[in-house]
Amino acid sequence: MKRPFCFILLACVLLSAGDEPLKPDCSCKEIRLYGKVKIVEHFPDFKVQVVEHFPDLKVKIVDNFPDECGEWELVDNFPDFKVQFVEHFPDFKIRFVDHFPGIP
Repeated sequence: MKRPFCFILLACVLLSAGDEPLKPDCSCKEIRLYGKVKIVEHFPDFKVQVVEHFPDLKVKIVDNFPDECGEWELVDNFPDFKVQFVEHFPDFKIRFVDHFPGIP
C-alpha cells in the first residue's frame, strides 16, 4: 500500500516544480528576460501570452538601456531574444506596464 502513495507523491512534486516558468533571477530557459527583443511570427525563443491579470512577468517597453528585469527594447536587428505572441500554450504570460516592471 505504501508504494503507490510514494509514486503519487513523487508525481505531484515533479508536476508542481514546473508551475513557475520564470526563475527568481529573471530568466527562462537560461535566457535573461530583459534586453533587446524582436517580435516574430516564426521560430521564437519564447511564446508569450499578454494578459491583464496574474502575469508571470510585468514588461515595460523602454527606448534605451534595457538592463533591469522586465525592461524590453523592441528592435529589428540583433535581439537578445525573440518572442511570438500567442493565445494558447505560452511559455509565460506578460502584462505591459508603465512602472515597476519585473516578476510580480
